[in-house]
Amino acid sequence: MSSAPQHRNRLANEPSLYLRQHGHNPVAWYPWGSEALERAAREDRPILLSIGYSSCHWCHVMERESFENERIARLMNKLYVCIKVDREERPDLDGIYMKAVQMMTGHGGWPMTVFLRPDLKPFYAGTYYPPEDRGNLPGFPRVLVGVERAYRQDAEKIGERAEQVIELLRQSGAAQGASKTVENDAIQEIAAKLAAVLDADHGGFGDAPKFPNTLGLSFLLEAARATPQSRNVGLVKVALDKMAAGGIHDHLGGGFHRYSVDRYWLVPHFEKMLYDQALIADFYLEGWRRFGEPAYRDALVGIGDYMSREMVGDGGAYFATQDADSEGVEGKFFVWSPEEVAAVVDADDAELVCRYYDVTAAGNFEGSNILHRTLSIEDVAHMFERDPTQTVQTIAAASTALFAKRSERIAPATDEKHLADWNGLMIGAMAKMGDALGEEHFVRSAQSAADFVRGNMYTDGRLMHFYAAGACRVPGFLDDYAFFGRGCLELFFAGRRREDLESAEASARTIIEHFADDPGGGFFFTADDVDAPLLRTKDLVDSAVPSGNAVATELLLRLSQLTGDDRYREAGERSLTALLPAALANPHGGAHLLNVALKHRRGYAVAVISHADTVEGRALTRRALELPAPELSVLPLTGDDPVWLPEPVRGKATRATSGVYLCRGAGCMAPVTSPDELEALVTGVG
Repeated sequence: MSSAPQHRNRLANEPSLYLRQHGHNPVAWYPWGSEALERAAREDRPILLSIGYSSCHWCHVMERESFENERIARLMNKLYVCIKVDREERPDLDGIYMKAVQMMTGHGGWPMTVFLRPDLKPFYAGTYYPPEDRGNLPGFPRVLVGVERAYRQDAEKIGERAEQVIELLRQSGAAQGASKTVENDAIQEIAAKLAAVLDADHGGFGDAPKFPNTLGLSFLLEAARATPQSRNVGLVKVALDKMAAGGIHDHLGGGFHRYSVDRYWLVPHFEKMLYDQALIADFYLEGWRRFGEPAYRDALVGIGDYMSREMVGDGGAYFATQDADSEGVEGKFFVWSPEEVAAVVDADDAELVCRYYDVTAAGNFEGSNILHRTLSIEDVAHMFERDPTQTVQTIAAASTALFAKRSERIAPATDEKHLADWNGLMIGAMAKMGDALGEEHFVRSAQSAADFVRGNMYTDGRLMHFYAAGACRVPGFLDDYAFFGRGCLELFFAGRRREDLESAEASARTIIEHFADDPGGGFFFTADDVDAPLLRTKDLVDSAVPSGNAVATELLLRLSQLTGDDRYREAGERSLTALLPAALANPHGGAHLLNVALKHRRGYAVAVISHADTVEGRALTRRALELPAPELSVLPLTGDDPVWLPEPVRGKATRATSGVYLCRGAGCMAPVTSPDELEALVTGVG
């Protein structure tokens, strides 16, 4: 019989899974709030702010080594007011203090460890600290004592450093408006800079660790349309091929892990993040439309199936993350030995399956095997003197059996909170790929998620960021409105529901009214009627997700094209003008905004398909959905044209014959009636 926990602190009943994971530490943790902040001010104590998230491997390591250590906990409790924050619940706190950490140390990451004065200004920071001196890292107890001593004895110096950090934070959001377009010479220069750090052999950017960084790869695809760069397109295809074949891809359950610790995409950091599934799905949809590879379609369907099976709550919204660890071991759930494969797969096929997935006695990960592909079906069929079609069936049957067996293992924990911004990314991705692939159940899944957010994550007409344990909390940030708004816009095109377009427009109006920095350009992360810690900041660069400013700009420009509303066009172009110089100067951090600028230059477009329920209309719709033109949205209309449709597309569905009206800018072109004419019209512009 297990005994009750020895300790219980203020985090034990928090709705955040990450906070509850620390609820029985001997550390006297506080959640972020008035109780902790008032105590720090009253007692003139420095604040130890620790930020992480539930599926963070090194967060778990630091908890086991330090936060569960009685001696270290006593030191923390004696010297500091200790506050624990879930970065996914409070991205505002995570964002501003992560910038501070990077400014003070030159790097960042989680767990994040920041020391604050009672006025919340940071004066010392780091990430993971071991429990004792280890290599170049000082032990956490030594850091605790040294920082507190400096706070007491060098108050003036500490204050000066804190003020310097605040000033740098204030300057980091400054926009430098110049132009709302990108010229061909600049496109070529930026593409060359990005391509210079591509791994030509294994795909992706840089060496190791290697993140998917799909935003930069997508920019290279879009740039090649404006100024042909065939080598760059080929290098992007290498990334698509290698990630789909690698261990970063869950070949049995679908979806992708967070990143690879090597350059080969073999050994992943095993957690699965909701936003990664969305962004990788967007990327593979672009790849499938561009190259038509069946493996890319398979990767897309795998993501959709994984999301529908494992990452959806009872109400329909998507969960945030799945952990890397199970039974206290990273990756244990996902790895195999030859004997484990042989126990599941037919005896005549076990050797073939092991060869296909590179399962060996020596192993490729700590004595076990991460499934990945080094050979094609044709190669394996030839090697084992099998028919290729039969080999496909053999691999499929074996994969199904292996997945069923894996499902009997103890699975990594799932963080079942719902985040409005990440749900918005996934709603858009599921809607787009479901529509393009003809997988209607993915569109229905996206609709259920959007309905949940609308029905459960609004308070007094305003979107909230975080939902868990039956309640929503934390007012929505720019990313919530921008990502959810864009997701609903994609869903409108996929499902033609009035409420989805209304949600997209409501998000856009709120962004303009409550987030815009009218004198400086762009949008603040927090609304003007919500308290912001330290100061209102603007995120101008992409991180693991695209910049909220870039997505807000995209939403406004696309809504302008669809609705003809000049408010959206003016706000979107003003933002693009203000933010584009920073993206041009830092293309790695501004890839999504650069992508938006290229699409805006080409012209966001809507293909309005009249009589889409006819044979001709269905053929036109299918071709339109498969075109490699990411700036194009497809709106198939049937029967009577609903009166609520935006004016630029109103009336097109009632024309006498099937046809496609390509709408760019303020008007719609003359209709075309054949798939080939449509392709020539779309790909020939810009």
